[in-house]
Amino acid sequence: MLGTIAEYLNPYYLIGHPEMWLLVLFQLWMIVDALRKQEWIWAAFMFFFPMGLNAILYFFMVFRQGGGGGGGGVVRGFEFPGAADRRRIKEIQARIYHLDNARDHLDLADLYFAQGKLERAEESYRAALSRDPADVDTIAHLGQCLLRRGKATEAEPLLQQVAAANPRHDYGHTLMALAEAQEALGRPESAELTWRKVLENHGYARARVQYAELLARRGEKDRARSEINEVLSDDAHAPKFQRERDRVWIRRANQLLAKL
Repeated sequence: MLGTIAEYLNPYYLIGHPEMWLLVLFQLWMIVDALRKQEWIWAAFMFFFPMGLNAILYFFMVFRQGGGGGGGGVVRGFEFPGAADRRRIKEIQARIYHLDNARDHLDLADLYFAQGKLERAEESYRAALSRDPADVDTIAHLGQCLLRRGKATEAEPLLQQVAAANPRHDYGHTLMALAEAQEALGRPESAELTWRKVLENHGYARARVQYAELLARRGEKDRARSEINEVLSDDAHAPKFQRERDRVWIRRANQLLAKL
C-alpha cells in the first residue's frame, strides 16, 4: 500500500529505502510547481494522498501541457527551476567573451536583475553603459537596479533623464521607479506629481497603491480609500497571471484599507 508524502519523509523510512529518494524528489518538484501555479487542489492531492500516482497525473495533465514553465508545451526532461536561466546566462557569457558588445551585457544584467542578483546586475549594467553610454534602456535599468540596492541618490538622476525624454519608457515602469526614488529621498511632492503622470496612462496596482499610501500619510483618507477600492475592484476581474504578479500590492492595499 502506497503511503503519503508525509509518511515517506520519515528519515527512518528513507534510510531503509534509499530508492524512494527519487520518487520523493519528483513528488516535491510537482508540488512546488503546483503551488507556484496556484493549483491548490493538485498540491493537496499530491501531499495527502498516495505517493507517485497523483504526481504522474499532474506531470502529464498540467506540467507538460504548460510546457514545464516556458517550454511551449514540449517536455525537455526533468529540469529544475532556473535551469533555463542558467543556460541563457552561459550563452550570453560566451557571446560576451567573443564579441563584448553592449547589448549582451544589458541582456545579462536583466537576467541577473530578474533573479534578484542585484550586485551582479549592477556590474553588468555598468559594463553595458561603458560600451554604449547613450542607451536609454541601460540607463533606466541601471537606475532601477540602484534603487533596489538602496542607492536612491544615484538612481534618481538616471531615471529622471530617461523619464524626462520619454515618460512612457518601459510602459511606465521607469516613471514608477522615479516616483519610488523621489519618495525614498524624502520628496513626497515630487513623488505625487510623478505618480499622477503614471496613472494618467496606466492603472498599475504598484502605482495606485503607493499613491494611495502617500495620500494616507498626508491625511487625505477619502482619496486614498478611493484609489484602494479601484485597485481591489480591478484585481477581482484581472486574469490569473496578473493577480499573481500584483499579489504583493493587493496585500498592501488591504492592509492600508484596514487602517483608513
